[in-house]
Amino acid sequence: MARRSTKTPPPENFEERILDIDVVDEMQGSFLEYAYSVIYSRALPDARDGLKPVHRRILYQMNEMGLRPDRGYVKCARVVGEVMGKLHPHGDASIYDALVRMAQPFSMRVPLVDGHGNFGSLGNDDPPAAMRYTEARMASATSLMTESIEEDTVDFTPNYDGSEREPVALPAAYPNLLVNGSSGIAVGMATNMPPHNLGEVVAAARHLIKHPGADLDTLMKFIPGPDLPTGGRIVGLSGVRDAYETGRGTFKIRATVAVENVTARRKGLVVTELPFAVGPEKVISKIKDLVGSKKLQGIADVKDLTDRAHGLRLVIEVKNGFNPEAVLEQLYKLTPMEESFGINNVALVDGQPLTLGLKELLEVYVDHRFEVVRRRSEFRRGKRRDRLHLVEGLLVALLDIDEVIRIIRSSENAAQAKEALIARFSLSEVQTQYILDTPLRRLTKFDRIELEAERDRLTEEIEKLTRILESDTELRRLVSNELGDVAKKFGTDRRTVLLESAGAPASAVPLQVADDPCRVLMSSTGLLARTATGEPFTPAAGEAKRVKHDVIVSAVPATALGEVGAVTSAGRLLRVRVIDLPQLPETAAAPSLSGGAPVPEFLSLEDGETVVCLTTLDESSPGLAIGTEQGVVKRVVPDYPANKDELEVISLKEGDRIVGAAELRTGEEDLVFLTDDAQLLRYQASQVRPQGRPAGGMAGVKLSAGAKVISFTAIDPAADAVVFTRAGARGGMGGATEGTAKLTPFDQYPRKGRATGGVRCQRFLKGEDCLVMAWAGPAPARAADAKGVPVELPETDPRRDGSGTPLAKPVSALAGPV
Repeated sequence: MARRSTKTPPPENFEERILDIDVVDEMQGSFLEYAYSVIYSRALPDARDGLKPVHRRILYQMNEMGLRPDRGYVKCARVVGEVMGKLHPHGDASIYDALVRMAQPFSMRVPLVDGHGNFGSLGNDDPPAAMRYTEARMASATSLMTESIEEDTVDFTPNYDGSEREPVALPAAYPNLLVNGSSGIAVGMATNMPPHNLGEVVAAARHLIKHPGADLDTLMKFIPGPDLPTGGRIVGLSGVRDAYETGRGTFKIRATVAVENVTARRKGLVVTELPFAVGPEKVISKIKDLVGSKKLQGIADVKDLTDRAHGLRLVIEVKNGFNPEAVLEQLYKLTPMEESFGINNVALVDGQPLTLGLKELLEVYVDHRFEVVRRRSEFRRGKRRDRLHLVEGLLVALLDIDEVIRIIRSSENAAQAKEALIARFSLSEVQTQYILDTPLRRLTKFDRIELEAERDRLTEEIEKLTRILESDTELRRLVSNELGDVAKKFGTDRRTVLLESAGAPASAVPLQVADDPCRVLMSSTGLLARTATGEPFTPAAGEAKRVKHDVIVSAVPATALGEVGAVTSAGRLLRVRVIDLPQLPETAAAPSLSGGAPVPEFLSLEDGETVVCLTTLDESSPGLAIGTEQGVVKRVVPDYPANKDELEVISLKEGDRIVGAAELRTGEEDLVFLTDDAQLLRYQASQVRPQGRPAGGMAGVKLSAGAKVISFTAIDPAADAVVFTRAGARGGMGGATEGTAKLTPFDQYPRKGRATGGVRCQRFLKGEDCLVMAWAGPAPARAADAKGVPVELPETDPRRDGSGTPLAKPVSALAGPV
């Protein structure tokens, strides 16, 4: 079966015509039409109001919808629908994207839309919600963009189908193009303009109004550079000046970064401002890629702590051993924390795309504002003249109201009454019609007074508007004053810092910290720190000032990238990386650890376990000397395997613990035991045979029944040393009880043999039956209470077994010079 053709046959009188068109001409014509549409209807802003057509249509339609700042929010979908249906016959996505950008405070220096809901995040890391969820209304500053638009201040043109009319430019009460900037890509050209500070731009515009011949250098005193919504630092201003002079230039934007102690162990780079249009997720992703490819070193971790309360806060932790300043320089070089901004001031002027400098941009805006204010004044003067004409006619009728009423009553109809009134009072048709339309209740004596006052006011306003229209000086003054009022109401402080240069190149700073000598210190309050040099503290002669945390109970030499050991009361030796410790200022003139960090920040200790001393891990030294509460002594053979972070240095008996330990320097030191029953035993370290780490030690001091060791130290016999003892009652004397104390020269105590009972070091007074604290070490001794506050010690007493004297304050720790 044959298929029947569905093609409609041509009419009988149809004549086929084929046009032969050159494809080159067709492509050229079509492309030019497309390019024209993109340039003039989409991509480039108008230099007068700084808006592209889509932005202008959104703001105009919101104004027509009555979405004032003092009204409620409406769904963005409603705004988009109104704009698309009446003015902008394109996709809803492009309209909503433009609306969203005008509501983002990180995109616009002065937002034009007041958004309610999720309008995205910096760098578009978090995209905005759909328009059916978000709401919007005009921002406070937007009313200035559309102000007096109904007073014939700008020209209107038909919309795409001729059913509506839209403005070719908004009145724009402030220089929006410079304030908020713009970006767009057209065909064969593009624009990219940074935002500026409203107050600075207005000040420059007012100066140009007063001094039309002002040069660029003068204007740049008011506008030194862009002011970006996200702050940051502009480095290098030569490119900014080029852009202000020629319309094209480039500058660099750097993130605002501070070096802070982010943890007790590490320093970090805290980013509070990023370059324009760069989000934290973009920076984090780039850093992770660079660290993974080993192109960036020194980064330990990156955390985004940004929230609504505190704003942007990106924390980049720097590994110990790396200079934060050098790491920051690498971040500037390799990540979006430093971005280039190419200024290209292309805008439409009288329908033509032009590249404009700063002065030209201001001149175009100022001329537009002159035209707006002039047309507004003419419109207002015409309205007031029309009203004055009606008021004057009504006043004429009121002067002889009886005659007016008689004429109206005697007339056959309204037309006859109108003609009679015109003939009788010499009124115009408009005045006569207004009299006829006025109700009798308006023809009272009081209303006449009101009309006369209105006539005088209208006359005065017309004269004022006439002066503005006839005097260029008055017009300029009015425009300048209105700009000043805008800046006063909406101006804000500058956010972006302008720098002539980046300063000294940070590349001169080595990336990694040098392995310089230093000293590791531990205070009586449990703080650890390292010094900047390997030299001991040398207080100035006669220095009497004492500071908090000045009792340093242990100090060992080290290097910045090395390790030291921490001996604990449980018989463990734990490794500590020196670079992890906070560094004390180089200006410290006296031993102070107020800048240190607590021991638990670096070491994992068991309940009740404490650090008794620090030691080097030098296996060529004579080793450690250890004394326990039950009177055991041990010299430990220095054997510290590098692959172990925790070592056992003594096997303790059940219930025993280390009360003191010291690293021997020569092996000829004196070991000193002090017991709570006021016995002191001193003998040479050579009497103790070195043992391996797992050994349990040997008898060090003979204890009487119920006695225990409360102090163990090692003292150089050639050094000047002292012994401190403090007496109290068992169970009654605590750390907060003053008690009696005694300070005795160390040479008053003779040497005895190992494992003997020693000699008495303090005589108990009434109410005392034990020593609650004791210490032996190099002079002069320093003392502090439990909070690290210095405590004055009694005068030296040469009697080794004498009684003590009362203390003004409790003593919790003692140490010698370091």
